[in-house]
Amino acid sequence: MADEKQLMEMAYEAVELAKKSGKIRKGTNEATKSIEKGTAKLVVVAKDVNPPEIVMHISPLCKEKGIPFIQTGSKDDLGAAAGLAVGTCAVAIVQEGQAANVIKEIEKALKE
Repeated sequence: MADEKQLMEMAYEAVELAKKSGKIRKGTNEATKSIEKGTAKLVVVAKDVNPPEIVMHISPLCKEKGIPFIQTGSKDDLGAAAGLAVGTCAVAIVQEGQAANVIKEIEKALKE
């Protein structure tokens, strides 16, 4: 079973691969929209969001829609993985591209 650190690394890898070869939505609003539309394949949210209310709705929304959801370390790391010069609270992978296998691994690890 993958531990939390491995899951975070896999999440960053998935975001980076999807950014290059697929499609991602950056930011809380964009991620929320893609969850509500059911187009998100994986949602990654930073743990250090302040205030936490900004992203509190994302986890229950993902559960409701059956979309895999991961919390990662920092907004800065997540922003860097998404190709941004600034941090971001949330990223939704909409088209997997080359990240498809990594996302499958993450889904499997989350179910364990």
